[in-house]
Amino acid sequence: MKKFQETLYDAVSQTLRIDEMLFEQKTEFQHLMIFRNEFLGRVMTLDGVIQTTEKDEFIYHEMMVHVPLFAHGNARKVLIIGGGDGGILREVLKHSALQQVTMVEIDGEVIEMAKQYLPGHSAGAFEDPRASIVIADGIEFVRDTDLRFDVIISDSTDPIGPGEVLFTEQFYAQCKQILTADGIIVTQNGVPFFQLDELITTRQRMGGLFTDQTFYSAAVPTYYGGIMTFAWGCDDPGKRLIDLATLQSRFAESRIQTRYYTPQLHQASFALPQYIQHALR
Repeated sequence: MKKFQETLYDAVSQTLRIDEMLFEQKTEFQHLMIFRNEFLGRVMTLDGVIQTTEKDEFIYHEMMVHVPLFAHGNARKVLIIGGGDGGILREVLKHSALQQVTMVEIDGEVIEMAKQYLPGHSAGAFEDPRASIVIADGIEFVRDTDLRFDVIISDSTDPIGPGEVLFTEQFYAQCKQILTADGIIVTQNGVPFFQLDELITTRQRMGGLFTDQTFYSAAVPTYYGGIMTFAWGCDDPGKRLIDLATLQSRFAESRIQTRYYTPQLHQASFALPQYIQHALR
């Protein structure tokens, strides 16, 4: 019986049974594998690390997208860095008021394989006329673009390999340059129980750039180790402190159907455990 053993940490790992190998190849940038697991459905891994599964992807994608977009309330242009599986794009495009969504992915093969083997992730989002797909390095795109965005979502891999540059102060500073005055940036920030240094480093690098910099969280079962955190940066503290009634009104008006996100959960996700608060102090 073939098994996949994750290589993210030296001391601990999780193992998934491979019931059917669907695709395995070394792309220009990374080792890409897609296999089927009886419980989790189809699983995508990059360089030995689980990226997404059919079973629980909705938790990660809904929380990365709907927290900043409902907090902003008036976003028209969104930038997605990474997100080659299409899940972030799918959720962003559920917001009907959006005029333009630009997605920048360094590895075009990830998009093509996700379309073929994980079609539910994008659910047709790549064909939406509001979506512009750019195959490029995210840090080069934010450095060179003349566009401005209301929300930036960095759905990167962990800060190793091609995703490493997306955790630098240079990247955060360049993102701020292309955000509108009340714009919001959110980034994938790992599982703090195991990756607390990553959280502290992000605070050091992003904290001096934004008036309001913090983290929010969600529990995504296949990201081993408890809650996953998302970094939040904005120069308008009111965006994070928005009242529940307003969030509920925006959510109801959007008519978006979710499986995880709720306005109540939106507010609660910013409440961080004591060990994280202590580390950030």
